[in-house]
Amino acid sequence: MSSAVPASESPNSPSNRPEADQNDDQETELLSVSWNQDYGCFAAGTSSGFRIYNCEPFKEMFRRELKGGGFGIVEMLFRSNILALVGGGANPEYPPNKVIIWNDHQCHCIGEFTFRSDVRAVKLRTDRIVVVLDRKIHVYDFNDLKQLHLIETLANPRGLCCLSHHPVNLVLASPATHRGQVRVEHFGLKVTKLISAHESHIACITLTMDGLLLATASTKGTLIRIFNAMDGTRLQEVRRGLDAADIYSIVLSPNVQWLAVSSDRGTIHVFNLRVRAGGDDAPDQHTVDGDSLIMAGQNPSASPSPLLASNTGANANSSLSFMKGVLPKYFSSEWSLAQFHLPEVTRYVTAFGAHNTLKIIGMDGSFYKCSFDPVKGGEMLQIEYFSFLKVNIHRQKPYSTLLR
Repeated sequence: MSSAVPASESPNSPSNRPEADQNDDQETELLSVSWNQDYGCFAAGTSSGFRIYNCEPFKEMFRRELKGGGFGIVEMLFRSNILALVGGGANPEYPPNKVIIWNDHQCHCIGEFTFRSDVRAVKLRTDRIVVVLDRKIHVYDFNDLKQLHLIETLANPRGLCCLSHHPVNLVLASPATHRGQVRVEHFGLKVTKLISAHESHIACITLTMDGLLLATASTKGTLIRIFNAMDGTRLQEVRRGLDAADIYSIVLSPNVQWLAVSSDRGTIHVFNLRVRAGGDDAPDQHTVDGDSLIMAGQNPSASPSPLLASNTGANANSSLSFMKGVLPKYFSSEWSLAQFHLPEVTRYVTAFGAHNTLKIIGMDGSFYKCSFDPVKGGEMLQIEYFSFLKVNIHRQKPYSTLLR
Protein backbone atom coordinates (compact mmCIF):
# COMPACT_ATOMS: atom_id res chain seq x y z
CA MET A 1 0.00 0.00 0.00
CA SER A 2 1.32 3.44 -0.89
CA SER A 3 0.21 7.02 -1.18
CA ALA A 4 1.55 9.57 -3.63
CA VAL A 5 0.77 13.25 -3.39
CA PRO A 6 2.20 16.45 -4.88
CA ALA A 7 3.80 18.40 -2.09
CA SER A 8 4.86 21.96 -1.50
CA GLU A 9 7.82 23.00 0.57
CA SER A 10 7.44 21.61 4.06
CA PRO A 11 9.01 22.63 7.38
CA ASN A 12 11.12 19.48 7.16
CA SER A 13 12.53 20.18 3.67
CA PRO A 14 16.33 20.37 3.30
CA SER A 15 16.30 24.08 2.41
CA ASN A 16 14.64 25.01 5.72
CA ARG A 17 16.83 22.93 7.97
CA PRO A 18 19.87 24.63 9.58
CA GLU A 19 23.16 23.90 7.87
CA ALA A 20 26.07 22.23 9.60
CA ASP A 21 29.70 23.25 9.49
CA GLN A 22 30.86 22.20 5.99
CA ASN A 23 34.37 21.47 7.21
CA ASP A 24 33.21 18.80 9.64
CA ASP A 25 33.99 15.96 7.22
CA GLN A 26 35.72 13.76 9.77
CA GLU A 27 32.35 13.11 11.42
CA THR A 28 30.44 12.57 8.15
CA GLU A 29 29.35 9.01 7.45
CA LEU A 30 28.84 7.97 3.84
CA LEU A 31 25.51 6.13 3.56
CA SER A 32 25.10 5.67 -0.20
CA VAL A 33 26.57 6.43 -3.61
CA SER A 34 24.75 6.27 -6.94
CA TRP A 35 25.59 7.17 -10.54
CA ASN A 36 23.38 9.40 -12.59
CA GLN A 37 21.90 7.87 -15.74
CA ASP A 38 24.83 8.68 -18.06
CA TYR A 39 27.52 7.89 -15.44
CA GLY A 40 28.99 11.38 -15.73
CA CYS A 41 28.10 12.38 -12.15
CA PHE A 42 27.34 10.65 -8.90
CA ALA A 43 25.43 11.49 -5.75
CA ALA A 44 26.56 10.72 -2.23
CA GLY A 45 24.09 10.41 0.63
CA THR A 46 25.64 11.16 3.99
CA SER A 47 24.66 11.23 7.65
CA SER A 48 24.25 15.00 7.34
CA GLY A 49 22.96 15.68 3.83
CA PHE A 50 23.93 14.91 0.25
CA ARG A 51 26.58 15.91 -2.28
CA ILE A 52 26.89 15.87 -6.06
CA TYR A 53 30.19 15.19 -7.85
CA ASN A 54 31.27 15.52 -11.47
CA CYS A 55 33.66 12.82 -12.71
CA GLU A 56 35.50 14.27 -15.74
CA PRO A 57 37.06 16.46 -14.51
CA PHE A 58 36.55 15.28 -10.96
CA LYS A 59 35.15 17.97 -8.67
CA GLU A 60 32.48 18.46 -6.08
CA MET A 61 29.66 20.40 -7.70
CA PHE A 62 27.32 20.92 -4.80
CA ARG A 63 26.54 19.88 -1.27
CA ARG A 64 23.60 20.41 1.02
CA GLU A 65 24.57 19.94 4.65
CA LEU A 66 22.08 19.55 7.50
CA LYS A 67 22.46 19.16 11.22
CA GLY A 68 21.71 15.49 11.69
CA GLY A 69 19.67 14.82 8.53
CA GLY A 70 20.81 11.59 6.85
CA PHE A 71 19.98 10.28 3.35
CA GLY A 72 20.17 6.57 2.55
CA ILE A 73 19.13 7.06 -1.10
CA VAL A 74 19.91 10.02 -3.36
CA GLU A 75 18.92 9.42 -6.98
CA MET A 76 19.72 11.97 -9.68
CA LEU A 77 17.77 12.60 -12.89
CA PHE A 78 20.61 12.98 -15.39
CA ARG A 79 22.10 16.47 -14.68
CA SER A 80 18.85 18.19 -13.81
CA ASN A 81 17.83 19.79 -10.54
CA ILE A 82 15.45 16.91 -9.72
CA LEU A 83 16.41 14.37 -7.04
CA ALA A 84 14.68 11.46 -5.34
CA LEU A 85 15.53 11.39 -1.62
CA VAL A 86 15.00 8.74 1.05
CA GLY A 87 16.12 9.16 4.64
CA GLY A 88 18.77 6.90 6.15
CA GLY A 89 21.34 6.47 8.88
CA ALA A 90 20.98 6.81 12.63
CA ASN A 91 19.09 10.13 12.29
CA PRO A 92 17.29 10.09 8.92
CA GLU A 93 16.05 13.32 7.37
CA TYR A 94 12.86 11.50 6.32
CA PRO A 95 11.38 8.15 7.36
CA PRO A 96 12.91 5.28 5.34
CA ASN A 97 9.45 4.38 4.00
CA LYS A 98 9.00 7.76 2.29
CA VAL A 99 10.30 9.03 -1.08
CA ILE A 100 10.63 12.77 -1.62
CA ILE A 101 10.90 14.12 -5.18
CA TRP A 102 12.93 17.26 -4.64
CA ASN A 103 13.45 20.23 -6.96
CA ASP A 104 16.68 21.70 -5.66
CA HIS A 105 16.68 24.66 -8.03
CA GLN A 106 13.37 25.87 -6.61
CA CYS A 107 14.13 24.37 -3.18
CA HIS A 108 10.85 22.62 -2.68
CA CYS A 109 9.26 19.18 -2.70
CA ILE A 110 7.25 18.46 -5.86
CA GLY A 111 5.92 15.09 -4.75
CA GLU A 112 6.14 12.39 -2.12
CA PHE A 113 5.29 8.72 -1.77
CA THR A 114 4.69 6.91 1.51
CA PHE A 115 4.71 3.13 1.89
CA ARG A 116 4.12 0.55 4.60
CA SER A 117 7.65 -0.85 4.33
CA ASP A 118 11.10 0.63 3.82
CA VAL A 119 12.17 1.77 0.36
CA ARG A 120 15.03 -0.30 -1.09
CA ALA A 121 15.76 1.76 -4.20
CA VAL A 122 14.41 4.52 -6.45
CA LYS A 123 14.98 4.76 -10.22
CA LEU A 124 14.15 7.79 -12.35
CA ARG A 125 13.42 8.48 -15.99
CA THR A 126 12.13 11.74 -17.39
CA ASP A 127 8.70 10.09 -17.68
CA ARG A 128 8.70 7.54 -14.84
CA ILE A 129 9.40 7.18 -11.12
CA VAL A 130 10.13 3.63 -9.97
CA VAL A 131 10.09 2.76 -6.26
CA VAL A 132 11.47 -0.61 -5.16
CA LEU A 133 10.23 -2.25 -1.96
CA ASP A 134 11.17 -5.65 -0.56
CA ARG A 135 8.59 -7.59 -2.62
CA LYS A 136 6.96 -4.98 -4.86
CA ILE A 137 7.97 -2.43 -7.47
CA HIS A 138 5.72 0.60 -8.01
CA VAL A 139 5.90 2.46 -11.34
CA TYR A 140 4.48 6.00 -11.47
CA ASP A 141 3.95 8.61 -14.15
CA PHE A 142 6.35 11.49 -13.49
CA ASN A 143 3.86 14.14 -14.61
CA ASP A 144 0.86 13.38 -12.39
CA LEU A 145 2.40 10.86 -9.91
CA LYS A 146 -0.31 8.31 -10.69
CA GLN A 147 0.60 4.63 -10.35
CA LEU A 148 0.81 2.86 -13.71
CA HIS A 149 2.14 -0.59 -12.80
CA LEU A 150 2.70 -2.81 -9.76
CA ILE A 151 5.26 -5.61 -10.15
CA GLU A 152 5.61 -8.53 -7.72
CA THR A 153 9.10 -9.87 -6.93
CA LEU A 154 10.85 -12.30 -4.64
CA ALA A 155 12.28 -10.79 -1.46
CA ASN A 156 14.55 -8.06 -2.81
CA PRO A 157 16.60 -6.57 0.05
CA ARG A 158 19.22 -5.26 -2.41
CA GLY A 159 16.59 -3.21 -4.24
CA LEU A 160 17.56 -4.73 -7.59
CA CYS A 161 15.93 -2.94 -10.50
CA CYS A 162 17.19 -1.21 -13.64
CA LEU A 163 15.68 0.95 -16.37
CA SER A 164 16.51 1.69 -19.98
CA HIS A 165 16.94 5.35 -20.88
CA HIS A 166 16.07 5.38 -24.55
CA PRO A 167 13.36 8.06 -25.05
CA VAL A 168 10.97 5.53 -26.63
CA ASN A 169 12.11 2.09 -25.57
CA LEU A 170 11.00 1.83 -21.92
CA VAL A 171 12.32 -1.40 -20.40
CA LEU A 172 12.48 -2.42 -16.73
CA ALA A 173 14.35 -5.45 -15.36
CA SER A 174 13.94 -6.86 -11.85
CA PRO A 175 14.00 -10.15 -9.96
CA ALA A 176 10.96 -12.29 -10.78
CA THR A 177 8.96 -14.40 -8.33
CA HIS A 178 11.14 -17.50 -8.79
CA ARG A 179 14.76 -17.95 -7.68
CA GLY A 180 17.33 -17.11 -10.35
CA GLN A 181 14.75 -15.62 -12.70
CA VAL A 182 14.73 -12.08 -14.09
CA ARG A 183 11.55 -10.33 -15.20
CA VAL A 184 11.93 -7.93 -18.12
CA GLU A 185 9.05 -5.55 -18.82
CA HIS A 186 8.95 -4.12 -22.36
CA PHE A 187 6.33 -1.48 -21.67
CA GLY A 188 6.24 -0.12 -25.23
CA LEU A 189 5.55 -3.59 -26.61
CA LYS A 190 3.33 -4.56 -23.67
CA VAL A 191 5.44 -7.72 -23.35
CA THR A 192 6.75 -9.40 -20.20
CA LYS A 193 9.76 -11.72 -20.64
CA LEU A 194 10.90 -14.11 -17.91
CA ILE A 195 14.57 -15.13 -18.20
CA SER A 196 15.95 -18.05 -16.19
CA ALA A 197 19.38 -16.55 -15.64
CA HIS A 198 20.88 -18.56 -12.75
CA GLU A 199 20.17 -21.43 -10.39
CA SER A 200 20.97 -19.28 -7.35
CA HIS A 201 19.26 -16.04 -6.34
CA ILE A 202 19.94 -12.95 -8.45
CA ALA A 203 22.56 -10.64 -6.92
CA CYS A 204 23.04 -7.97 -9.59
CA ILE A 205 21.46 -6.91 -12.89
CA THR A 206 21.99 -4.19 -15.45
CA LEU A 207 20.56 -3.14 -18.83
CA THR A 208 22.10 -1.31 -21.74
CA MET A 209 20.81 2.23 -22.21
CA ASP A 210 18.44 1.03 -24.96
CA GLY A 211 17.23 -1.98 -22.98
CA LEU A 212 18.26 -4.56 -25.59
CA LEU A 213 20.90 -6.33 -23.49
CA LEU A 214 20.68 -7.67 -19.93
CA ALA A 215 23.66 -8.70 -17.78
CA THR A 216 23.19 -10.70 -14.57
CA ALA A 217 25.08 -12.28 -11.69
CA SER A 218 23.89 -14.62 -8.95
CA THR A 219 24.66 -14.79 -5.24
CA LYS A 220 27.34 -17.36 -6.09
CA GLY A 221 29.17 -14.57 -7.91
CA THR A 222 31.39 -16.61 -10.21
CA LEU A 223 29.68 -16.11 -13.59
CA ILE A 224 28.22 -13.09 -15.35
CA ARG A 225 25.75 -13.81 -18.14
CA ILE A 226 24.63 -11.54 -20.97
CA PHE A 227 21.19 -12.02 -22.53
CA ASN A 228 19.12 -10.71 -25.39
CA ALA A 229 16.50 -8.89 -23.31
CA MET A 230 13.91 -9.35 -26.06
CA ASP A 231 13.81 -13.14 -26.35
CA GLY A 232 15.93 -14.24 -23.38
CA THR A 233 18.67 -15.87 -25.46
CA ARG A 234 21.98 -16.20 -23.62
CA LEU A 235 24.59 -14.45 -25.76
CA GLN A 236 27.74 -14.72 -23.67
CA GLU A 237 29.03 -15.95 -20.32
CA VAL A 238 32.18 -14.70 -18.58
CA ARG A 239 33.85 -15.86 -15.39
CA ARG A 240 34.82 -13.53 -12.57
CA GLY A 241 36.59 -16.26 -10.60
CA LEU A 242 36.37 -19.71 -9.05
CA ASP A 243 35.49 -18.74 -5.49
CA ALA A 244 32.12 -17.36 -4.43
CA ALA A 245 31.87 -13.56 -4.23
CA ASP A 246 29.33 -10.87 -3.44
CA ILE A 247 28.87 -8.92 -6.68
CA TYR A 248 28.54 -5.19 -6.00
CA SER A 249 28.07 -3.84 -9.52
CA ILE A 250 27.91 -4.77 -13.19
CA VAL A 251 28.21 -2.07 -15.83
CA LEU A 252 28.19 -2.14 -19.64
CA SER A 253 30.11 0.45 -21.62
CA PRO A 254 28.01 2.88 -23.72
CA ASN A 255 29.34 1.37 -26.96
CA VAL A 256 28.65 -2.17 -25.63
CA GLN A 257 32.28 -3.24 -26.10
CA TRP A 258 33.11 -3.85 -22.46
CA LEU A 259 31.63 -5.12 -19.21
CA ALA A 260 33.05 -4.36 -15.75
CA VAL A 261 32.34 -6.16 -12.48
CA SER A 262 33.16 -5.27 -8.88
CA SER A 263 32.84 -7.60 -5.90
CA ASP A 264 33.90 -8.11 -2.30
CA ARG A 265 37.06 -9.83 -3.59
CA GLY A 266 38.56 -6.40 -4.23
CA THR A 267 39.41 -6.92 -7.91
CA ILE A 268 37.64 -4.96 -10.63
CA HIS A 269 37.38 -7.07 -13.80
CA VAL A 270 36.88 -5.80 -17.35
CA PHE A 271 35.62 -8.24 -19.99
CA ASN A 272 35.46 -7.97 -23.74
CA LEU A 273 31.93 -8.34 -25.13
CA ARG A 274 31.08 -10.18 -28.33
CA VAL A 275 27.62 -8.66 -28.60
CA ARG A 276 26.17 -5.66 -30.36
CA ALA A 277 23.03 -3.81 -29.31
CA GLY A 278 23.28 -0.20 -30.36
CA GLY A 279 25.55 2.07 -28.33
CA ASP A 280 27.23 5.35 -29.15
CA ASP A 281 28.84 4.14 -32.39
CA ALA A 282 25.86 2.27 -33.82
CA PRO A 283 22.96 3.59 -35.89
CA ASP A 284 19.63 4.25 -34.23
CA GLN A 285 17.69 0.98 -34.06
CA HIS A 286 14.35 2.30 -32.92
CA THR A 287 11.34 3.60 -34.84
CA VAL A 288 7.77 3.97 -33.72
CA ASP A 289 4.69 2.84 -35.63
CA GLY A 290 1.57 3.70 -33.65
CA ASP A 291 1.80 2.03 -30.26
CA SER A 292 4.30 -0.62 -31.37
CA LEU A 293 8.08 -0.51 -31.13
CA ILE A 294 10.08 -1.81 -34.11
CA MET A 295 13.74 -2.67 -33.61
CA ALA A 296 15.80 -3.23 -36.74
CA GLY A 297 16.64 -6.92 -37.00
CA GLN A 298 14.90 -7.69 -33.72
CA ASN A 299 11.59 -9.19 -32.65
CA PRO A 300 10.68 -11.44 -29.75
CA SER A 301 11.35 -14.58 -31.83
CA ALA A 302 14.33 -13.28 -33.81
CA SER A 303 17.67 -15.05 -34.04
CA PRO A 304 20.31 -13.53 -31.74
CA SER A 305 22.86 -13.37 -34.58
CA PRO A 306 22.45 -9.57 -35.13
CA LEU A 307 23.62 -9.12 -31.53
CA LEU A 308 26.83 -11.11 -31.99
CA ALA A 309 29.97 -9.25 -33.05
CA SER A 310 33.72 -9.55 -33.11
CA ASN A 311 35.90 -7.20 -31.09
CA THR A 312 39.51 -6.08 -30.98
CA GLY A 313 40.29 -7.48 -27.53
CA ALA A 314 39.89 -11.04 -26.34
CA ASN A 315 39.15 -12.40 -22.89
CA ALA A 316 41.62 -14.87 -21.45
CA ASN A 317 40.95 -18.61 -21.74
CA SER A 318 42.50 -21.60 -20.03
CA SER A 319 45.24 -23.37 -22.00
CA LEU A 320 43.04 -26.48 -21.63
CA SER A 321 39.99 -24.84 -23.20
CA PHE A 322 40.36 -27.13 -26.24
CA MET A 323 39.12 -29.95 -23.97
CA LYS A 324 35.77 -28.26 -23.49
CA GLY A 325 33.16 -30.80 -22.47
CA VAL A 326 35.73 -33.15 -20.94
CA LEU A 327 37.24 -31.07 -18.14
CA PRO A 328 35.16 -29.03 -15.65
CA LYS A 329 33.38 -26.03 -17.15
CA TYR A 330 35.73 -23.41 -15.72
CA PHE A 331 38.58 -24.62 -17.95
CA SER A 332 36.68 -23.40 -21.01
CA SER A 333 35.50 -20.15 -19.41
CA GLU A 334 36.15 -16.63 -20.67
CA TRP A 335 38.19 -14.78 -18.05
CA SER A 336 38.66 -11.04 -17.73
CA LEU A 337 40.82 -9.06 -20.12
CA ALA A 338 41.93 -6.43 -17.56
CA GLN A 339 41.97 -6.12 -13.77
CA PHE A 340 42.39 -3.46 -11.10
CA HIS A 341 43.12 -4.45 -7.50
CA LEU A 342 41.68 -2.60 -4.50
CA PRO A 343 41.54 -3.26 -0.74
CA GLU A 344 38.87 -5.81 0.23
CA VAL A 345 37.53 -3.51 2.92
CA THR A 346 34.74 -1.58 1.27
CA ARG A 347 32.05 -1.68 -1.40
CA TYR A 348 32.96 -0.35 -4.87
CA VAL A 349 30.76 0.51 -7.85
CA THR A 350 32.10 1.20 -11.32
CA ALA A 351 31.33 3.01 -14.59
CA PHE A 352 33.12 3.42 -17.89
CA GLY A 353 34.67 6.73 -18.91
CA ALA A 354 36.09 7.96 -22.20
CA HIS A 355 39.09 6.42 -23.96
CA ASN A 356 39.15 2.98 -22.29
CA THR A 357 38.95 4.28 -18.74
CA LEU A 358 37.04 3.05 -15.71
CA LYS A 359 35.69 5.13 -12.82
CA ILE A 360 35.37 3.54 -9.38
CA ILE A 361 33.56 4.87 -6.30
CA GLY A 362 34.19 3.34 -2.87
CA MET A 363 31.97 3.47 0.17
CA ASP A 364 35.06 4.60 2.07
CA GLY A 365 34.84 7.92 0.19
CA SER A 366 37.40 7.02 -2.47
CA PHE A 367 37.25 7.80 -6.19
CA TYR A 368 39.61 6.11 -8.66
CA LYS A 369 40.06 6.54 -12.38
CA CYS A 370 42.12 3.95 -14.22
CA SER A 371 42.83 2.96 -17.82
CA PHE A 372 43.10 -0.42 -19.53
CA ASP A 373 44.77 -1.63 -22.71
CA PRO A 374 41.93 -2.78 -25.00
CA VAL A 375 44.16 -5.31 -26.78
CA LYS A 376 46.75 -6.54 -24.27
CA GLY A 377 44.65 -6.12 -21.13
CA GLY A 378 46.41 -7.01 -17.89
CA GLU A 379 46.70 -4.78 -14.85
CA MET A 380 44.98 -1.42 -15.24
CA LEU A 381 46.88 1.83 -14.70
CA GLN A 382 45.66 4.19 -11.98
CA ILE A 383 45.27 7.73 -13.34
CA GLU A 384 43.47 9.58 -10.53
CA TYR A 385 42.59 9.19 -6.89
CA PHE A 386 40.48 11.45 -4.66
CA SER A 387 39.13 11.12 -1.14
CA PHE A 388 35.92 12.86 -2.10
CA LEU A 389 34.45 13.40 1.36
CA LYS A 390 37.34 15.79 2.00
CA VAL A 391 36.66 17.93 -1.08
CA ASN A 392 35.19 21.23 0.12
CA ILE A 393 33.31 24.10 -1.49
CA HIS A 394 32.86 27.51 0.09
CA ARG A 395 29.30 28.41 -0.77
CA GLN A 396 26.07 26.61 -1.40
CA LYS A 397 24.09 26.96 -4.64
CA PRO A 398 21.37 24.93 -6.32
CA TYR A 399 23.48 22.40 -8.19
CA SER A 400 21.45 22.80 -11.38
CA THR A 401 23.12 26.17 -11.97
CA LEU A 402 26.53 24.50 -11.69
CA LEU A 403 25.81 21.54 -13.95
CA ARG A 404 24.31 23.42 -16.87
